Amino acid sequence: MSGKKGVHFGGGNIGRGFVAEFLHNSGYEVVFVDVMDSIINSLQKTPQYTVTEIGPDGETTFTIDNYRALNSKYEMEKVIEEIASADIVTCAVGPNILKFIAEPIAKGIEARTKSEPIAVIACENAIMATNTLRGFIEGKLSDATKSKINEKAVFANSAVDRIVPIQDTDAGLNVKIEKFYEWCVESEPFKPNSPPEIKGVHYVEDLQPYIERKLFTVNTGHATAAYYGHNKGLKYIHEVLADKELHDIVQNTLKETAHLITNKHSHISAEEQEDYVKKIVNRISNPVLKDNVERVGRAPLRKLSRKERFIGPAAHLAEIGAKYDYLLGGIEMALRFQNVEGDEESEQLATIMKEKDSKTATKELTGLEEDHPLFQAVEQKVKKVQSAAS
Repeated sequence: MSGKKGVHFGGGNIGRGFVAEFLHNSGYEVVFVDVMDSIINSLQKTPQYTVTEIGPDGETTFTIDNYRALNSKYEMEKVIEEIASADIVTCAVGPNILKFIAEPIAKGIEARTKSEPIAVIACENAIMATNTLRGFIEGKLSDATKSKINEKAVFANSAVDRIVPIQDTDAGLNVKIEKFYEWCVESEPFKPNSPPEIKGVHYVEDLQPYIERKLFTVNTGHATAAYYGHNKGLKYIHEVLADKELHDIVQNTLKETAHLITNKHSHISAEEQEDYVKKIVNRISNPVLKDNVERVGRAPLRKLSRKERFIGPAAHLAEIGAKYDYLLGGIEMALRFQNVEGDEESEQLATIMKEKDSKTATKELTGLEEDHPLFQAVEQKVKKVQSAAS
């Protein structure tokens, strides 16, 4: 072994089946950190697990080993020690949890025992998540460390794309994951040095186009299918896309976001974006993934927020005077995703929609200013969903 070590926060399916798989295949020992007793206990007791990649042409299985696991609830000092001597720290914990993992990372940076700076890469479904994490980390650092932060740590944003379907009930640590993936990391922060060697990572000069293309195609398309599917009582995403009417709605929504992407990022041609859309729609139509509508739709508050998959592109299209009718339809369906079992945000959404007037609810849910050209159209949808419930 080369002696490289990666500390990864989040022992969930993306952590085990995507990030850890890539680090493992690149010769890293992986140290998982989580607060879920059941996951950490299993990882501590089990020397290996399998990742099965599923695609249209069948399945391929890999074995993942050379890892350890720590429970940050009880072993915080050990976590800090591991970060102090690691080459890279990654996370897949959900954007809302970044503030909680900042402290151990900050303490690990303070206690650095390696001369090379540690690479910090957040692998979250959010725009520029590493910048967000960096903000939380810097809030916990001493002035002395902050003044020479570049010697201690390199922060690089990334865009990750891989669908993890609902897992088999008896899967344990084993993960089923789609074969297609994209993991782009910005290269600029590592200069003048080379970025870490991670097989499968695509280092790019400018990450913004990749993040927006992915968020406003994969995530917008996926969520649109989920919310329309939920509204129609369908169980799986592939069933939604097998329905001609709903398939067309998803396609037309992605025509609107494609207009935005090619308009904003001139080096992405209309043909290239059209191919990308085709590939994405094929991916999410794959019945082998058995992708559950409720799983994809969960956390509607985040998905309806200002920079996310619906409001983000619709707001930009409204600003340039382009059409966003289909995105608006997706926003309405997302507003109807209320009181879904096991999804706290869908309950909070129901409360906001019930207790607030349409203007207040629109502001609170979308973060749009009242004078924004999109505000009124969204408020009409809020009103419509509220009156249907009363």
